[in-house]
Amino acid sequence: MDETVDVAALAAELRALIAKLRRRMREHSNSTDFTPSQIAVLIRLEKGGSATVTELARAEGVRPQSMGANVAVLEAAGFVSGVPDPADGRRTILSLTEEAREKVAAGRAAREGWLFQAVHKTLTPVERRELASAVELLKRVADS
Repeated sequence: MDETVDVAALAAELRALIAKLRRRMREHSNSTDFTPSQIAVLIRLEKGGSATVTELARAEGVRPQSMGANVAVLEAAGFVSGVPDPADGRRTILSLTEEAREKVAAGRAAREGWLFQAVHKTLTPVERRELASAVELLKRVADS
């Protein structure tokens, strides 16, 4: 165990800090109309492209029925559309609508804008360099 740092306390503090940052970024986003699960579907379709409900459920680690409920809400809101799978007409291939792409991009821009302003206004240039170093360390932790 590291003698100079209480790793358990550091882990607890880091978890709490990440949760606080997520809340603050959510406050500055336009995606509060949806649950975190629904937002995860939007992001997965944006990044991964079209998918079926079963594929989305597997990727998110939930039951297809639960994913179906999330997708139904997003379809009703006009953010997800489906077309029959040409290879298997029983399956539906889901994609983001243009409106959803715009909303996801606007939400991301709002969160990044808030974070940019917070870092720029709150930290000195030296502290920003320290933060950049810390981000590199956090990437290593996230990839472990």
